[in-house]
Amino acid sequence: MKAFLAPVAFAAAILLAPPILLAPVTAQADIVHVGIKNYKFTPDTITVSAGTTVQWINLDSIPHTVTEKTKAWRSAALDTNDTYNRTFDQPGTYDYFCSLHPMMVAKVIVTPATGAAAAKPKK
Repeated sequence: MKAFLAPVAFAAAILLAPPILLAPVTAQADIVHVGIKNYKFTPDTITVSAGTTVQWINLDSIPHTVTEKTKAWRSAALDTNDTYNRTFDQPGTYDYFCSLHPMMVAKVIVTPATGAAAAKPKK
């Protein structure tokens, strides 16, 4: 009888739990992912709010880089499954390319932060 009641008690506890325990868990919403595959950045143009982090992941079997057009910032060579993160705090358009394969080009468009993100004080 105890074996039957334990699952019932557990289910009742979950159903009667305060809503905070049932709230969905959200992954880091301020990270946008760009894949590198078949000599392309995918997507090749993204638009994000200021304060957003972009993460590139190399899904190719050969190395690639993420290099800003004027070389203001750049990643090291990314091997397969390596990632590179950059947080974009300033609005603007950031053109970038792979320095190993210059025909690979893409851009990040950063818009001003709005709402709660804009209200966060700078540290």
